[in-house]
Amino acid sequence: MLQAAIRPQEVNPAKLPALFRRQFELCKIRKGETIAIVSDLGTRTDYIQSAFAAAEDLGADIYELKVNALPTWTKVGVPTIGKCKGTLEALCAADLMLIFHVPLFTAWLKQVMGAGTRVLLVHDAPDDLEQLMAPKGLKEAVKYAEALYTKTRKVRVTRPGGTELHYECGEFPVMAQWGFADEPGHFDLWGAGLVHTFPNEGKTHGTVTFLPGDMVILPYCRYVSDPVKLEIRDGHVASIEGGLDAKLMRDWLEDGKSAPDDRDPYAVSHLGWGLNSQAPWYWMGLHGDEPERNRAAARVFAGNFLFSTGPNTQGGGKRSTRGHYDVPMRDCTVELDGRTIIEGGRIVDAAMKVPREAR
Repeated sequence: MLQAAIRPQEVNPAKLPALFRRQFELCKIRKGETIAIVSDLGTRTDYIQSAFAAAEDLGADIYELKVNALPTWTKVGVPTIGKCKGTLEALCAADLMLIFHVPLFTAWLKQVMGAGTRVLLVHDAPDDLEQLMAPKGLKEAVKYAEALYTKTRKVRVTRPGGTELHYECGEFPVMAQWGFADEPGHFDLWGAGLVHTFPNEGKTHGTVTFLPGDMVILPYCRYVSDPVKLEIRDGHVASIEGGLDAKLMRDWLEDGKSAPDDRDPYAVSHLGWGLNSQAPWYWMGLHGDEPERNRAAARVFAGNFLFSTGPNTQGGGKRSTRGHYDVPMRDCTVELDGRTIIEGGRIVDAAMKVPREAR
């Protein structure tokens, strides 16, 4: 039986400390500042060592806080901080928290950010950290998109093949990530470049059809292989039709229910789009469906529309369900209050376009 070839890591491991130093410089780490690392039982040792070396070069103080857990994207909202006395207080006192698992949808993260600590999530492979490092102009493009989205009240998303989605927004804040945490209380992801918000409760309706080439990146990673048609009414997915991909989605959301009448897994969650020109859509085709190779790139490639279901506590809502689903969609047209910003999967608003850098 032939064994599938595994594409090797293409970044020299010796480059990692330099990559972490460059990232810390983007995060505006200064001499005398304190970096608190939050790692877990699965964190790569070479990342910790590289962060230590980079911080020392910049004259920053750094330490590691390792939690006894293995959080994953399928276990969002895990309270890894706060149970051990002093951990929350320590992170609130740090200048930058460097975390290696997903802290989103937790109450403790809000407390840390509220204290002014900058938060940077790192959970991608070395190749991706180099490839997706924020290009020049990305922050400005994201901030522009954030301001535009914040003023928006009605959004229309269309695509040939069965997508005609309408939603209202403004009830929840817009969240923006440009790839580095350089502002007090800001959360970001190394490799990011996107904006998203949670639609107003009960104000999403229409149809969304996933097509081959769209990607499911949570709870698992795979290209969609057959169409999946979603009927959405009053902010919830009312029906899921299709073949294998539809069954996978139905079963995951059903297993996320806390009671037979629980509808939270089927609620429409964060909606937004990617702007990082360094992120290629075909990354999963090159590197396979390992989550480590698709966490950032699949979410942020320029012009994708990210559709999701499940929790909304990160935006201030009350849903904390495990039934979370993320699908970046290709080739969509997105209109904000009647103004087209993405057409056929291509960003047409010049202020959101970021030149790609050769790497």
